[in-house]
Amino acid sequence: MKCLKIDYKKIGLKVGLEIHQQLDTSAKLFCNCKPELFKEEPEITFLRRLRPTQSELGQIDPAAYFEFQKGVKILYEANRRTSCLVEMDEEPPHPLNMEAVEITLKAALMMNAKPVNEIHVMRKTVIDGSNTTGFQRTCVIALNGEVKVGEKTVPIQHVSLEEDAARKMGQEGNIIHYRIDRLGIPLIEVTTAPVINSPKEAGEVALAIGRILRATGKVKRGLGTIRQDINISIPNGALIEIKGVQELELLPLVVEYEVQRQLNLIKISEELRESGVKEEDIKEEFFNVTDVFKQTKCKVIRKALDKNMQVLAVKLPKFKGFLKRELMPGFRLGTEMADRARFWGRVGGIFHTDELPAYGITGEEVEKLRKAVKAEEHDALVFVADNPENAGDALKAVVERAREAMRGVPEETRGPNPDGTTRYMRPRPGAARMYPETDIPPIQITEDYVRRISSQLPEPPERKFERLMKECKLNQKLARQILDSEYDELFETIVKESKVSPTTVAVFLTETLKALKRDGVQIDKVSENKMREIFSKISSGELTKEAIPDIVVWLSKHENKGIQEAINNLGLKVISEDELRAFVEKMIEDNRSLIQERGENSFGILMGIIMRNLRGRVNAAVASKILKEKLKELLE
Repeated sequence: MKCLKIDYKKIGLKVGLEIHQQLDTSAKLFCNCKPELFKEEPEITFLRRLRPTQSELGQIDPAAYFEFQKGVKILYEANRRTSCLVEMDEEPPHPLNMEAVEITLKAALMMNAKPVNEIHVMRKTVIDGSNTTGFQRTCVIALNGEVKVGEKTVPIQHVSLEEDAARKMGQEGNIIHYRIDRLGIPLIEVTTAPVINSPKEAGEVALAIGRILRATGKVKRGLGTIRQDINISIPNGALIEIKGVQELELLPLVVEYEVQRQLNLIKISEELRESGVKEEDIKEEFFNVTDVFKQTKCKVIRKALDKNMQVLAVKLPKFKGFLKRELMPGFRLGTEMADRARFWGRVGGIFHTDELPAYGITGEEVEKLRKAVKAEEHDALVFVADNPENAGDALKAVVERAREAMRGVPEETRGPNPDGTTRYMRPRPGAARMYPETDIPPIQITEDYVRRISSQLPEPPERKFERLMKECKLNQKLARQILDSEYDELFETIVKESKVSPTTVAVFLTETLKALKRDGVQIDKVSENKMREIFSKISSGELTKEAIPDIVVWLSKHENKGIQEAINNLGLKVISEDELRAFVEKMIEDNRSLIQERGENSFGILMGIIMRNLRGRVNAAVASKILKEKLKELLE
């Protein structure tokens, strides 16, 4: 699929962001447990099944009902250091963590938001198992702020404080494993107005908000500590919520692909209506076509039939060719139907005639199938091999998605894939999912309290940018990279602690680490303390800056080992200046003919020999100085 050239302003794109980031507090939001994750085996496990309940208005949230329909049970895992009876929903929440309130308030004031007079904790229905209570606690801290991005002022609708969810560890059959160590970690939420008009601008706004949050010095770093939800809509499309984009670099691409998806769905809708098909023509009429596949060579269907399952099919009038239409790279309308079938029907997937013959299904079987359901030339067929209940539920979901295709773009919640595409997660939540928390009294925010916090606000990002260039002598590019990275505080700490050039530190923390990550190195497994120790050893002469990448790669594979072990294992112990001089002298002796032939022009070749043999064990500047001295002596 070719990337579409889109005039986002012309099509009326509107994007709103919800930025969530964990706060670096001494305790969780509603108890005194440590806000950290554990890697050991759990000390405690308990099994639950969550069920949706009616709101005060007698309504059931559609997203909650969707999760309930999956019929799963939740096995929760915990240890005593990071969880207590509050996380297990066996004890009421403790008073709101005021350290978290103060951090959130600082960030809000830096965005010119107006603090509320009273903090009211609310419950937001969540029934995917990520919270033992079936709801998430959240509270608004400030309203009506703004951030400046270039020449544009982006309104901040609210800055809120909420508890993070449990983390999913895996699934076995119908039992999902969740670890509740993350549950209750304080999370700041910053919500923008839907005034962002392009993918690029979405990335810039997220970056600007991230700078402010990092400026507080009290947000957690690393994978999983920040998540971005994106609300995207275009005229004649739908409001789509994309949950949990972790990589900032991915955010513009996610927006771009979602716009492509909606534009293609709108086009498909128009073409379907032009073909004369009507919604009422798409019927929940399912055909048992098991006999068609009795002798099939298709492994998936053969496996199902060997378990006495059935093959059920449904006809989609005049849909031929539409199921293979690409919506975004690698995703077709048939893919979206398969996603729905998996969630609602608990099946492994679907087959449809737009992609057949294939997968061991022959052209003859396709023809028999078409005759069995009395399909006409322009009809598409979808079929599923499973038990009758699951297959029926899966095809009902397919029929509903086909009817939605007639209307255009269905409102839904989607999840991001690593390549920037998205997948169906669940229906959009309804308005009945928020209600008051009765166990926590309101907290007053006085003018005196706000004045005190206002007097303690940290250095604004743009002022810090100027200081990095002036005091640390960083160029504009490096200063911006440090400011936009998650290592801005670590940079300042290392510069204060060591004698290493700020430019060297900045290049490592931005460009080197990014390159290593691109190469698949798990840099998040190298702690900030270890990075500080690396530069401490460079400062003391025990390590060279050329050895840094090798040390980081080794440490990422040996998480529980130290810097000295890395140096010893990699053979990167720095040689003395006397040893270096001896090596240079022998190398010059071995290459006399080259030196006589090329004179000073032999320097590059000789320096290459030194670094090839001693890279990581010598300071390149010192080696260069000694080599120049020896060459000068020889050539004079």
